[in-house]
Amino acid sequence: MSHPARATALKQHTAAALLAWLIALPAAAEPRIELFDGASLHGWEEKEFKGRTQYTLIETDGVPALKAHSRASASGLFREIEIDLNKTPYLHWRWRVDNTLGTNDESRKDGDDYPARVYVVVSGGVFFWRTRAVNYVWSSNRPIGDSWPNAYTGNAKMLALRSGDAERGQWREERRNVREDLRRLFGADIERIHAVAIMTDTDNGGGEATAYYAGLYFSAQ
Repeated sequence: MSHPARATALKQHTAAALLAWLIALPAAAEPRIELFDGASLHGWEEKEFKGRTQYTLIETDGVPALKAHSRASASGLFREIEIDLNKTPYLHWRWRVDNTLGTNDESRKDGDDYPARVYVVVSGGVFFWRTRAVNYVWSSNRPIGDSWPNAYTGNAKMLALRSGDAERGQWREERRNVREDLRRLFGADIERIHAVAIMTDTDNGGGEATAYYAGLYFSAQ
């Protein structure tokens, strides 16, 4: 074999070996940002609106979880964290409710209570009036998939993922493309969010509710 032919064969062999090596490598881990694993509230802070919802780390049904109990109260747990929705647009979590709140009108201020909600916040920075939020709620009576403006501000949109008592006492898993939800509800392509919150609140109607949250994280898919 001539020298040029041997050189060509060597290059082809090397390229084939390199390709085989790359194929054999384990796949890169999917980008994932843990927010709450059920065992620790590191990085979370409480914000009180009216009275205090009791938040307690427990284990239930073999699941490490956060128990929230609200009696005519409204406080939430917030975590300030910037999420790049180009890389990790999907928010995952599990939740469970022991009860809902009957026939309260969630579009009115006196009925703006939810047994469970998880929401994301887009900061307006110094332009605070531009702050926007999507509230994923376990509604007491709105149809699943229904969306409406928050009773206190048009800059927050409510989206019912679960509704009523039919699934109470059962863990349910959620997966939402936050970027798509922001685009659909606000008509804007928003690339970053700046905080995530959990809240069980019953202050407006004076009711009582218990809910559980577990396994919050963002991922690429």
